[in-house]
Amino acid sequence: MRLRSFLVAGTVIAATVTALTGNAATAAATRFEAEAAPAVCTGTIDSNHAGYSGSGFCNGSNAVGAYVQFTVTAASAGVATLGVRFANGATAGRPADVLVNGARVGTAAFAGTGAWTTWSTTTLTATLNAGSNTVRLSPTTADGLPNVDYLELTAGPAPSPTPCAPPPSSSSPSPQARVTVWLAGDSTVADPSGGAVCPVGWGNQFAQYFTGNVTVRNSAVGGRSIQTWLYDPNVTSATGPAGECVINPATYSTRWQAMLDPATGLQRGDYLLIQFGINDGSSTCPRHVGSARYQQLLSMMADAAKARGAHPVFLTPAAALTCSGSTAVGNRGFITETNAAGSAGAVPVIDLHRLSYTLYNSLRLCPFNGDYGAGPAGAFFCNDHTHFETAGATQIAGVIAKALRDQQIPLAAYLQ
Repeated sequence: MRLRSFLVAGTVIAATVTALTGNAATAAATRFEAEAAPAVCTGTIDSNHAGYSGSGFCNGSNAVGAYVQFTVTAASAGVATLGVRFANGATAGRPADVLVNGARVGTAAFAGTGAWTTWSTTTLTATLNAGSNTVRLSPTTADGLPNVDYLELTAGPAPSPTPCAPPPSSSSPSPQARVTVWLAGDSTVADPSGGAVCPVGWGNQFAQYFTGNVTVRNSAVGGRSIQTWLYDPNVTSATGPAGECVINPATYSTRWQAMLDPATGLQRGDYLLIQFGINDGSSTCPRHVGSARYQQLLSMMADAAKARGAHPVFLTPAAALTCSGSTAVGNRGFITETNAAGSAGAVPVIDLHRLSYTLYNSLRLCPFNGDYGAGPAGAFFCNDHTHFETAGATQIAGVIAKALRDQQIPLAAYLQ
């Protein structure tokens, strides 16, 4: 057996395994490592359990809505065999839906393997398009995925040509419809206030990643929890018997009413991106929001968008810069609640929390000496560890734009 590896900076990107019979080579299997781009792992890349291939494996988040996604290339359209190498040291299976190019094609059981260092391979077949395809494993229980090492693609026989195929259509493609992207969030999303140069939310820099057929309407406001954003100025400092802030009267804020306006608000085909979870963790009213209430309000906003034919997208909160030695680490709450609301309502979730601290690590913002006036952290953040300079906001917006494409959220069709 011959193993041919393609290396970038020491990381195995893919390996082609060719079986040899005499002097003839048979069908090849192409390996795609879970820890290497363009694979996407909603969790962490770990190397603490021996026996993996490459430089590590995907340890997915234990939540419905987490996933690992591979981008694979097929030489021709047709049926292919997909082999997923995994380890499951738990006693129960960790089943996952298998989605190819966004369509569910089956379920992988991912039964227990006896130990996290015992690796096994499960296989299934799927029909792939010629060229680039995505293969996503999405857990169906809150236990999440097993540890995923790699996916191997083995092409089936090429399809026979179709005789007398009709000529391709000469009609021009339909023009792209105009859409509005509405943003609801806090200061990490909001436009700068009063001409200030800092802070600048990522929503202020989002439009540059889209074609001219997209209008971005940024309704994010600094200092808001999801509840104060929805009900300003009617959330009081009093706490009710259920531990939630009292709203009196229960009238929506003008910004949410504007989005709900049937003539000038959310329209069919529009998108509503929602990111809260920073101010909501306050212990006191009016900003405090409990876990169940947070999930309820996210779902309410998503349902309102859907009722108008618009498409909601949830984002977990952007991480602040917290260094553990030379590594940026997560520090926000409401991650589980956001994923749970997304799963319950079939709403896509972009894990901006993980994507943002992963970005900080790629930029080597840690270790950090606390000087926001110089260095890479100073160029990214205002005079704190939370709010962005324009350069930082632009990079966060770019991470979100990439996530739209990586997760095959249809808004990605409008990206430049």
